[in-house]
Amino acid sequence: MLDVGCGGGILADAMARKGADVLGIDLAEKSLKVAQLHALEAGTPHIAYRQISAEALADELPGQFDVVTCMEMLEHVPDPASIVRACAQLVKPGGWVFFSTINRNPKSFLLAIVGAEYLLNLVPRGTHEYARLLRPSELGQFCRAAGLDLQHSCGLEYNPITRRYRLSRDTSVNFMLAARKPPAAG
Repeated sequence: MLDVGCGGGILADAMARKGADVLGIDLAEKSLKVAQLHALEAGTPHIAYRQISAEALADELPGQFDVVTCMEMLEHVPDPASIVRACAQLVKPGGWVFFSTINRNPKSFLLAIVGAEYLLNLVPRGTHEYARLLRPSELGQFCRAAGLDLQHSCGLEYNPITRRYRLSRDTSVNFMLAARKPPAAG
């Protein structure tokens, strides 16, 4: 499994604890150091981290991963289509790619930016730029252009009282897409 934009390694660590062999990549050195330290202290098996871009890793290790995740990262990069293409190159034929990001519409502006950043202080102010948010249709288009078949979409809803997320059908704020690389012909 590959976790693109792994940050502090929360997802990578969880997947490794479930038995996956995981590589987490990120360009942020500080985040990677946190992830590496946590894995070392926790004794997490089957996990490694590298400071490398998705595009560079795709050139180095095309078609090497059964599963590729890219969670809550696309809204922070200048060329999300390039990241999607790299994820498609990195996954094996028949493998799965999972993306999560924030929708671009007035509701998501109010909840994900005004609410999460300025009212609830869940993330630092200025974390998200409205113009960089992606509609599900745009992410779907990037996936199809990269040769991925869309399989499923769902929303993520946050409850500020319980401080928990749950999967839902509402993709108007946070959403996830599951895509699959077609199996090799033969």
